[in-house]
Amino acid sequence: MAVGKLIRAVILGAPASGKGTLSDKITKRFSMEHISSGDLLRLHIQNRTEHGEHVKSFMAKGELVPDEVVTKLVFSELEKRKETSWLLDGFPRTEKQAINLMGSYPVDIALNIVVPFEVIVERVQGRWVHLPSGRVYNTGFKPPNKPGLDDITGEPLVQREDDKPEAVLKRLEVYKKTVEPLCAYYRSKGILVDFPGRTSEQIWRALQKYLESRIQPAYHD
Repeated sequence: MAVGKLIRAVILGAPASGKGTLSDKITKRFSMEHISSGDLLRLHIQNRTEHGEHVKSFMAKGELVPDEVVTKLVFSELEKRKETSWLLDGFPRTEKQAINLMGSYPVDIALNIVVPFEVIVERVQGRWVHLPSGRVYNTGFKPPNKPGLDDITGEPLVQREDDKPEAVLKRLEVYKKTVEPLCAYYRSKGILVDFPGRTSEQIWRALQKYLESRIQPAYHD
């Protein structure tokens, strides 16, 4: 693929794999639009758009938002970006979505972030939150000044139920089952690239080297 060509990519990665941090680095360095399906859903709900009201009606009943609804929402965003490179995050989640995406907006690269599950569990179980403000700390790499207390208010920090090891492992097993067909599909297309590692810094070095062989960076170090 010629350097300078528009690139359309998807990024896959388990919860707490560092996908958000890596997406931010990729889109800044390579001047790509970061399109997060989760952010899109929240924005449409917040703005009470037609799409948002439709999505909210399913969520209010505790139902999963159907494939076709999410696909329509994402496709409406991609339609606005025909002349830009983009990185799609959080979509597709199923093989059916991936096939529909490839048919309408062909993907050039599928970046698969692979972090060992034990590393993710260790990361997440060290996460503590100040609920009123949403400030997040991690005992492993971003601890509070005083153990168990928020730096600003001094109020107690809590660990969310879904950040406890048993809950994290359950989420990871669900992710594994859903991502395997996606990886198989993109591998069959010859566009899946795995980026294994234990830290975001380690994975970023490999990602950067690979992408710079295919995309012109917006800046150089």
